[in-house]
Amino acid sequence: MAELEDWAFPDELQPNPDDFDFGLEEALDSLVLVRSEIPEDAFTAPILGTERAGNGIVIREDGLVLTIGYLITEASAIWLTTNGGQAVAGHPLAYDQATGFGLIQPLGRLDLPPLRRGSTASCRVGDEVVVAGQGGLAHALKAKIIAKREFAGYWEYVLDEAVYTAPAHPQWGGAALIDDMGRLLGIGSLLVQESISNRVVQGNMIVPIDLLAPILEDMAKLGRANRPARPWLGLYATEVGGHVAIAGLSPAGPAARAQVHVGDIVLEVDGERVTGLADFFRKIWQLGSAGVDVPITISRDGEPVRVSVRSADRQEFLKKPHLH
Repeated sequence: MAELEDWAFPDELQPNPDDFDFGLEEALDSLVLVRSEIPEDAFTAPILGTERAGNGIVIREDGLVLTIGYLITEASAIWLTTNGGQAVAGHPLAYDQATGFGLIQPLGRLDLPPLRRGSTASCRVGDEVVVAGQGGLAHALKAKIIAKREFAGYWEYVLDEAVYTAPAHPQWGGAALIDDMGRLLGIGSLLVQESISNRVVQGNMIVPIDLLAPILEDMAKLGRANRPARPWLGLYATEVGGHVAIAGLSPAGPAARAQVHVGDIVLEVDGERVTGLADFFRKIWQLGSAGVDVPITISRDGEPVRVSVRSADRQEFLKKPHLH
């Protein structure tokens, strides 16, 4: 991710506040810079690093901050910085594995207006939007919605419908997707490449805000959504030549313990043919909650091999936040 300081979009790429019927600059003041420190022995440290930075959005009058969860997973310290330069410590309140949302409770008063939430059901491909990181207009980007479709991530993650925007915002992690009425439509998650009119452009994948309402209160009170944890295998998978292949393994994860190998081709889950990455993960999840045995048929060196993986709750592998 690009450095979060001392830069600005060219004027022609920034949204003009006069083009909107709401206070754009006030809305942008709802964003904060999120910096987190993660212990070197944390489970996610080798992949996500020990120093992470991105954005968050104040979504309630009490200062509750919504962000993308990977910024705060296993964090031992979090600092929130406002557009005005105020710095406040934060507590990693919750991370929902299924959606990717994270919540931060400020440990001091932020005095920022909450950004009201909208719905991605109201937006269409081609709509003009604002994708913004902390830093006011200088870090706000005029963009368009270029797609609304399924997203499957190699880390055992699927969204039924994600929102894709272009051009790409370089501070995508936790960035706010804001519609022309000043409503929050989603949270930035990834930098992606998309094909538009026979050309490849860089854009951002956005997690729809609609996924938050059903779980927000439970996340705020319980630290996670109040639903059974999905079965997690601890593998990284990708689509290659029309097949799902194992691209990596968590060393201490269930799949590695069950002798799944990098390079294995996934053929079936519980006797049902796997047709793609999202299908692979959904077939695992439909077997039950974390702890269920997952029978997988793989192809290794051209021969079918059957393995049974005792799934786990991924949350149990992560360091728990310190209470303040």
